[in-house]
Formats: sequence, C-alpha cells, structure tokens
Amino acid sequence: MTKFNTTIGRRGVLKGIGATAGLSALGMPSIVRAQSAGTAVVGTWGGDYARLLNKNIEQPFLIDKGWEVIQDQAGDPERRAKMMAERRLPTGSTDLQGLNGPNMYQVYELGLTQPIDYSKIPLAENLIPSMKYEYGIGQIYSGKVPVYNPNVVPDAEAPMSYKDVFDPKWGDKLGIIDIQYQYTIVAASLAATGTVTDFEAGKELLMAVRKAGARIYPTNEAFAQGLASEEIGTGIMWKARVVQWQNADIPVKATWPSEGGISYVSGFVVPKNAPHPDGAWAYLNAMLEPAAQEAFAEDMGYNPTVTNADIPADLNARIGFSTEEIAQLNTMDFGAMLENDVDLKTWWDREFKA
Repeated sequence: MTKFNTTIGRRGVLKGIGATAGLSALGMPSIVRAQSAGTAVVGTWGGDYARLLNKNIEQPFLIDKGWEVIQDQAGDPERRAKMMAERRLPTGSTDLQGLNGPNMYQVYELGLTQPIDYSKIPLAENLIPSMKYEYGIGQIYSGKVPVYNPNVVPDAEAPMSYKDVFDPKWGDKLGIIDIQYQYTIVAASLAATGTVTDFEAGKELLMAVRKAGARIYPTNEAFAQGLASEEIGTGIMWKARVVQWQNADIPVKATWPSEGGISYVSGFVVPKNAPHPDGAWAYLNAMLEPAAQEAFAEDMGYNPTVTNADIPADLNARIGFSTEEIAQLNTMDFGAMLENDVDLKTWWDREFKA
C-alpha cells in the first residue's frame, strides 16, 4: 500500500477548494420529519446511496426512535465547498458529511472537521482497525475493478487489467464516470506506470481513449444504464456496485486488475461547527449497528467495516476479496491527491471532458 505525506500547505488548498466547485450547493435539504429526540443533519450524495441510508440506518435506528433526520443532498465537491463557505460561522448547517477516503482526509487537513470522539460511539469498539481514523469513520469499503457487459465484450476478451480497460480499441464502447475523476486518474496512472501518483502519464492515457470515442457519464447510475442498454461494454467501477447491478438483472461481470485494485472507503466526518453534535454521534453509532452493515452489504454490495456483521457465505463470495487480492490493494496517496486535486479537476473539466 502507498504511504503518503501528510505535510501539505493549507494556503494553496484553501485557495483551491473553492475553485473545485461553486457555492451553488447552498440549497434546501430534503427533510424526513418525526417526533424529535434530537436532530441530525446529514450531508450526502443523492440517488441509491441516500435512499439506502434512510432505509438501513435512519428509519430503523433513528427516526423510529424519535430522531429527526435531515438529508442535505449534493455532489461531493459542492458539499466540500459549502463547508469552506461556512467555516467561520459559529454554527454550520450540517452535523455530518459523507465523503470518500481522500476527501475525509482533505477536509480534516483544512481544519474544517473535528476529531472523532469515539467515547461517544459505543459500537465503534467493533470497527475494523483500518476503518477507524482520527478524522472520520469508514462506513463501507470495496475496490475498483474492471467491469464489462458480456453481451458486448465476450468473456474471452474481458479486460483483466486497468491497462486493458484504457485501451483505445474500445472506442465508444468504453464508459467513464464523471464523478469518479479522482479514482479514474489514479487507475490510469497504475495502468501507465504501475504507480498511484504518475498523474501526467495517467492523463495521457485517458486523453487517448477520449479521442478514440470514450463516453463520459455524469453518475454511477447513468453508467449502469449505459451498460444495460449496451451503449457501452466496459469501464471501471466498485466491485460492490457490480453486485448491486447484478441484483437488478443488469448483465455485468467484474475481473480483478493485474495491477491490483484501488481500495475505496466511504465514511463520515463531523464539521467543527456542527449544530447538533449529539445527533452526529447518534448517527455514527447507528451506522455501525450490525443489521445496518449487513443490509448495506445485501443491498449495495459493500463490505462491512465492523467485525460483528454476519454476512452469508454466498454473498461474501460475491462482494469480498481473497487474501491475495487484499494484499494487492492499492491505497490512494491522500497527500498527493490533496496537493494536486484542484489542478486535476481543472484538467478533467476543461480538457478531458471538452
């Protein structure tokens, strides 16, 4: 796994994060009302993930117990920009923010979030050690893998590496997901040089497939629709999503990349100026309930981050990883990503997507 440098200049990052996204995310959140034992305002992506948060965590473990839960749905860059805009306010607008691993790290380095107080989260005693951070808590994890529709790409031609995926031969049958720009660039770097930080080599590889006709989809769901309709035949995605799509009868298969997959962690952080910190701790504790973790594995195909979740053997075979695959997992260099994120996003928007 890659080691990373945590010494990053804050001034440059503070200047840059506002450029990553506009401050248009200051919109109205969607509200789920109940007789209130307290309030938790959760910044999250929309779509399937938001729906499953409500189904598997909020409704059974919070709302049914009298908590008011408010989902403030927006894209990841917009929500981070909103946190920046609110950083000097004594009270912000959210109690938690759902982010991926590098962005949980980023907002903490920027001084926007507080250390996790594990003494207020009893179920954290069951966390896998690698999912327990000073700056956040891992809720679910998976790995980035090549995916393909066997009706478009025969099994005999299935991509067995990131390099195979990012081959101009696919033309417009290759799909790329816009919101996955960080992981796509890192996967291309691995394909080009076998490292997670050779961004220039990765960009060169991506430009070649873009010029060959690779399609860009705005969201994970749109990419899935492209696979289902056979508009595209291959791309990269979380192994967990493959399971979810298979459950929805989308013809899709996954392989293990010869470079080793990129690990993915999704979790939550707590802003320094959270208006209802008690709601934040209650929500974090609820998400670690074994039943909530088991439900996410069943519904979304992500691996639990607690040791006491009971995952059926057949499901574990579909969502889990072998000992050899775990040993091959590549961790993103969070420090390098933080230092280069603004430039990479600018290149992605202005050059790659042009």
